[in-house]
Amino acid sequence: MAQGSRDHIGVGTANPDDDSPNMIVYKKIEDVVSRLQDEKAGGVPIRTVKSFLSKIPSVVAGSDIVQWLMKNLSIEETVEAVHLGSLIAAHGYFFPISDHVLTLKDDGTFYRFQSPYFWPSNCWEPENTDYAIYLCKRTMQNKARLELADYEAENLARLQRAFARKWEFIFMQAEAQVKIDRKKDKVERKILDSQERAFWDVHRPVPGCVNTTEMDIRKCRRERNPQRVKKSVYGVTEDNQSQSSAQPPSQPCRTSTKEEVKKEISFLNTQLDRHCMKMSKVADSLLGYTEQFLEYDPFMTPLEPSNPWVSDDTTFWDLETSRDPNQHRVKKWSFSLEEALKDPAGREQFLKFLESEFSSENLRFWLAVQDLKRRPQQDVSARAQDIWQEFLAEGAPSSINLDSHSYERTSHNIKDPGRYSFEDAQEHIFQLMKSDSYSRFLRSSTYQDLLLARKKGKSLTGKRLTGLMQSS
Repeated sequence: MAQGSRDHIGVGTANPDDDSPNMIVYKKIEDVVSRLQDEKAGGVPIRTVKSFLSKIPSVVAGSDIVQWLMKNLSIEETVEAVHLGSLIAAHGYFFPISDHVLTLKDDGTFYRFQSPYFWPSNCWEPENTDYAIYLCKRTMQNKARLELADYEAENLARLQRAFARKWEFIFMQAEAQVKIDRKKDKVERKILDSQERAFWDVHRPVPGCVNTTEMDIRKCRRERNPQRVKKSVYGVTEDNQSQSSAQPPSQPCRTSTKEEVKKEISFLNTQLDRHCMKMSKVADSLLGYTEQFLEYDPFMTPLEPSNPWVSDDTTFWDLETSRDPNQHRVKKWSFSLEEALKDPAGREQFLKFLESEFSSENLRFWLAVQDLKRRPQQDVSARAQDIWQEFLAEGAPSSINLDSHSYERTSHNIKDPGRYSFEDAQEHIFQLMKSDSYSRFLRSSTYQDLLLARKKGKSLTGKRLTGLMQSS
């Protein structure tokens, strides 16, 4: 796609620094993506598929991408190919057409490749004014598939308040872009709309999704210093094992040499540099977090029915521990999976949803590991063995799906079980739920019914409060 077809978007680009480490990685990814799209040179088949009463142009199946990565990049395990593909998707090089979760699935899910104009190597730094123009334009297009999601509508209202003085200029720009888009072919316009939406999914992601623009791509690649001897609370790591196996048993552990200390200091300095962020991004992130949790902060927003620390009325605590959550609590579950699991009612509803999808073993395993960390020391070993037999052993009744690395680490740790023997496996399962099941839970009728409950009548909070007042 020519760059000129995107000039009306109004987002500027900077000159890329070809020598930066991130840019080198981006160029390598883009070489892979270019080969993926080149059908003449053995790339994946890009086709138009028929759907109910319509056609879906220029799509490719997720399973085709996974098979291509395994074949052309000499990847032996499907899990590794899916992980690599998800990293590429997270940075916006291809995207699913059905939802906003930028991950790769090894199934028939349809994906579309992003225009090279939007690739990260162009050093995109979109501003809030650009996002406001995009959202404003979406409201003008009046199509069911282009309606604003709840979080987008909230962002639009916030931006309209922030740019009140120049909102007329933003509206005029959005109106001009809509007029240009209407002159294009229907199929081309559909593809361009999806590519622009995917661009903003990367730079203004759905709440709860990872913002890859604030991450270092090198961290995603899990680069490590091979000279580093790493210790872990789970036991001896592979680096320690390889060094100890090469050392005779009778020889005592030698002290670090001057060169090794210098390498360690150099590695630690690199680690410090990797996590530096622009002050503007930190400020935007802090402001976004503050706005999101404003109504849940008792110092900023009065609690209902009253603040128990001020009034000595414990009704608020009773409502917070109730199994009948109000809309205020249910809304908080959409902030992140962590917030949903903190709430007992949220855990219960999420577990019911997973049971309906026949994947409840993931959450039950996660909860079992959490419980293991709080057990008395004398019960830890026996409980760890029970968890292993129930979820990870061969022929386990509630078997969970782990990648080979996590399974090998857990198998090694269970030989001398402790509170953190399942840390790798628990983290893998949590990320699996966060990237897959959790997003479907937020879109499910179960969650939406709870979120909209009692809007036309008496709220659950009111009912619960009335009952407590009557009982007292």
